[in-house]
Amino acid sequence: MSEVKKSGHSHHQRGRFSGKIGYVLAVAGSAVGLGNIWRFPYLAAKYGGGMFLLVYILLTVSFGYVLIMSETALGRMTRKSPVGAFEHFGKSAPFKIGGWLNAVIPMLIVPYYSTIGGWVIKYLVEYLRGNVQKVSEDGYFGSFIADSWQVEAWFLVFAVLVFAIILGGVKNGVELMSKIMMPVLFGLFLVLAIYIGTLPGASEGYKYILTLNPAGLAKPDLWVFAFGQAFFSLSVAGNGSVIYGSYLSKSEDIPSSARNVAVFDTIAALLAAVVIIPAMAVVLGQGINDVSGGPGLMFVYLVNVFNAMPAGRIIGAIFYICVLFAGVSSIVNLYEAPIAFLQ
Repeated sequence: MSEVKKSGHSHHQRGRFSGKIGYVLAVAGSAVGLGNIWRFPYLAAKYGGGMFLLVYILLTVSFGYVLIMSETALGRMTRKSPVGAFEHFGKSAPFKIGGWLNAVIPMLIVPYYSTIGGWVIKYLVEYLRGNVQKVSEDGYFGSFIADSWQVEAWFLVFAVLVFAIILGGVKNGVELMSKIMMPVLFGLFLVLAIYIGTLPGASEGYKYILTLNPAGLAKPDLWVFAFGQAFFSLSVAGNGSVIYGSYLSKSEDIPSSARNVAVFDTIAALLAAVVIIPAMAVVLGQGINDVSGGPGLMFVYLVNVFNAMPAGRIIGAIFYICVLFAGVSSIVNLYEAPIAFLQ
């Protein structure tokens, strides 16, 4: 009897998404992160342009879709954190190790993600204050990240924001955040894409990233990086869909939800590409061939690009709001697995 009561109490206390929309936006938020913004446009431009996009989409709607669906089903069936979900199938070492890896690895990523989240807030504040020339000065980014006190202070600001959302729980924290941030993120990115598309020179960026070259299919690098980006972007082979699946109602259709997640994530990656590459083409022309991904793209190249554009302060502020929303939604998901296990 005590076991029944204990089980019933645990079931009652466990958070749930209010419906399909909340789940889809939450999982899409966990997937739409820095990988979509600073890695996808760079890889698409470097490895075949339109052919990279085509291969990426094919891998997303096949392998990616199946993995999201499988992980969601695993989470919903067990109603447990990744540790408990794996142990549901056996107490042997492989199952225990698999579960613990899914709980521990996210916590190893959190400091890295939170540090960059702090950088994003710093740049957003500077844009809102109108210090656009200051942040575009040579060496500004290097001197900023070398100042450990500043970096740690902005790290804490980002961490407080994330914990405030987590403390709200599944429905009033994760789901509410996703319902607000994800539509705003997509809407702002769409506004940026339309505006940049009207600027002289943007068409060269579209040609650069959308040109189809069938010969690229024979290059192993294209397939390797497209496959890696699909996994990285969709946040699969980790804990994201498992833990959010454990909060999903039994009445929700998993294949339909997984399909929507894959579609939203792909749209976000494409929007990032058609914002960043044409924006660089407007200012840099053929110089976009020399641009790489990573922090340099987001905090050095793009800063100079925005400042050289009409209404650059507004465009930069909107862009960093989008990046902040993407970062927050992703890191909240990274915390969910260990938090669910501790609970």
